[in-house]
Amino acid sequence: MSTANSTPPSSGIARLLFYGLQPAILICGIGIWLMDPSNLNTYLWVLLLVQIILGSAEHFFPARNDWLSSARVKMRNIVIVTVLLFVSSAVNSLYHLWLAAPLAQLRAELNLDIWPHSWPLVVQLFFMFLLSEFLWYWIHRAEHRWNIIWRVSGHGAHHSFKTLSALNFGLNHPLELFFLLLPSILLELIFGIGAVAAGAALLLVTQASIAHANLAMNTRWVGLVFTTNTYHICHHSADLAQSNTNYGCAAILWDRVFGTFLDQPILQAGTGPTEPTMWQKFLMPVREPEDTAVAPGS
Repeated sequence: MSTANSTPPSSGIARLLFYGLQPAILICGIGIWLMDPSNLNTYLWVLLLVQIILGSAEHFFPARNDWLSSARVKMRNIVIVTVLLFVSSAVNSLYHLWLAAPLAQLRAELNLDIWPHSWPLVVQLFFMFLLSEFLWYWIHRAEHRWNIIWRVSGHGAHHSFKTLSALNFGLNHPLELFFLLLPSILLELIFGIGAVAAGAALLLVTQASIAHANLAMNTRWVGLVFTTNTYHICHHSADLAQSNTNYGCAAILWDRVFGTFLDQPILQAGTGPTEPTMWQKFLMPVREPEDTAVAPGS
């Protein structure tokens, strides 16, 4: 059974977006990064460009009209994501402060200078991307398996939205940033690979934006390795069985390997029949809404 997003649109532009938008964004984003991988501004410009492209496409060619947000809600989400990007930067700094020295010492003691620096940069990028997603797959799966991790991470807040768009990639509880950033930072510090780790993080964020987009997209060959929004929307289902699938937000490969891949339509997104207020979302680590249906043990 396939999702609603699996049916190609009939109109020319929408059909082109269906087959070509995701690979085009990935190729352009990686290409821009390769031109200057050590420039921090590159990451900010790529992130902004991806959001502008996806947001514009959602406005003119939405997969679901009932998921279109008002200008007020869009602006609210932009503000939240912007604030959380600054919080992410602070969390990143804290992790480096806490972990850089001990992991550098561990790398020296265990002679962990084994990263394949001689490989082409783009190959290193994809290798790092898949390693990061492997770690995130198991963290994400644990969030959905054990209620204590679901609550401590605040992961329910991310799932609580009844409508999805590209901006949802960054609509996470502040506590979850400690979980989201950990895989990339651990690999970066263990192997001593700054630019490649940052490039992989950029690819992860680009993919996460695509995965949440309210667009009819489903490039099948891309979806063998990378998560398409068709697959990730299934993970955001308000049905527990569907929500406990497709844990790879950026790489669906690990779901295919470990048997958690699913391609099915959903009736509705969210954690239950109603969407919590923003304040209720913030309090979800300590107070779960009564109608939550996708938390572990529901």
